[in-house]
Amino acid sequence: MEKKETNLRDCYVIKANRFGDNRGYFESLTIEDLNSLGFKNIEQISRSKSGKGILRGMHFQKGKYAQAKVVSCINGAVLDVVVDLRTDSPTYGQYTSVELTPENGKMLYVPRGFAHGFLSLEEDTIFQYFVDNKYMPTEEGGLIYNDSDIGINWQFEKYGIEEPICSEKDTKYPTLKKLPDYFKGV
Repeated sequence: MEKKETNLRDCYVIKANRFGDNRGYFESLTIEDLNSLGFKNIEQISRSKSGKGILRGMHFQKGKYAQAKVVSCINGAVLDVVVDLRTDSPTYGQYTSVELTPENGKMLYVPRGFAHGFLSLEEDTIFQYFVDNKYMPTEEGGLIYNDSDIGINWQFEKYGIEEPICSEKDTKYPTLKKLPDYFKGV
């Protein structure tokens, strides 16, 4: 596994070992690879399908249901974004973004204590999550995707997106300043 640090503490862009020839490629990550990142175990594997311009996020789970994730795009393309919500982290309130496609083979390791979201850049985009803890609806939380204090550059113009399409829930999340301190010491 190839691991590259991002500007956020404990958050990495990773690439599986990929072997290819004229037929295509094969790639794999081992449990040991995932554990070396801080990922505890695979509790859930999820996929979502989105059209171009769909913005999903910024989501997290709190308390004993906080989750680490390894995310990838298996069809289409996404701009994947995470924000560090750990108030005792030197990168608290900062974000990173990375374009994920099947062709570039990049994945993002998202530690506990981060809000996560993505913008679908193509029709029929399929996004995959490996999650290390159960989903619990009562412990779900979110951060508004356009918090001006964080200033996430979603690059809408670059990708030909006039206005993102969000769920009603995703447009009602609080700003970072109004978010309780869920992740101190995580």
